Amino acid sequence: MNLGIYTFASGSGGNCYLIKSEGANILVDMGISNKKITLNLRELNILPSMLNGVFLTHDHGDHVKGIQTFRKQNPSVPIFSSEGTMEGLIERYRLIIDENFHTVEGGAIVDIGDVTAKVFNLSHDVYEAVGFSFIKNEKKISIVTDTGYISEEIYENIKDSDILLLEANHEVNFLLYGSYPYQLKQRILSDRGHLSNEASANCILRILKELKGRKKPYIILAHLSKENNTPLQAYITVKNMLEEAGFFEGADFELKVAEREALSEMVVV
Repeated sequence: MNLGIYTFASGSGGNCYLIKSEGANILVDMGISNKKITLNLRELNILPSMLNGVFLTHDHGDHVKGIQTFRKQNPSVPIFSSEGTMEGLIERYRLIIDENFHTVEGGAIVDIGDVTAKVFNLSHDVYEAVGFSFIKNEKKISIVTDTGYISEEIYENIKDSDILLLEANHEVNFLLYGSYPYQLKQRILSDRGHLSNEASANCILRILKELKGRKKPYIILAHLSKENNTPLQAYITVKNMLEEAGFFEGADFELKVAEREALSEMVVV
């Protein structure tokens, strides 16, 4: 096994993912309770103390909910985040920063276990949100959620991914005609908000056109809104847009939707 990914939770209510290789266990985000994280890890025969590191994308609660308790119980596990996220953790969660906190920024490369992590900037309404790619033996898993659009920096970092966990937060019409206040709708639709199903499909389509069949990426649609999307809607919108452009599930790509709260099976490259 080169690399694999489990999803522990994915959605507006909480996000947490495990990157696993033969020599590394890496958690990305802790947006669920520490109790749930620990139970999921133990189901995979991993103790929290066995984690090589925790990488945080930003400091919104649905990405860092479990960090306080985790830090109290596992102070020696390294935490990697942007400086802006670290400042948010100090101000909003009163975390005490020590030598096991490490700041990273877009362009940074971190070797952790037998995996190399690359950091890139996202566009979200926080200071210094980041995404990550994890690489081993030329195999790559990338995680992109909580960004209002796919910048060239993001695209260049994810275009050759073997597994791409990509935000498909909302169906635009569901959001426009839903019950959210106008200002919240505008925030979600902005360049510092969230990717729609359509935006996610357009990103995947660009990747597939550039790959020209050289690789069959495994796409995991993630961070779905409970109010403005459904797993079936996200899947249908993305699949239909790709097939209308001549790319077909099974032949050109694999496609699944991350579950909101359940531990998934591992996807491996």
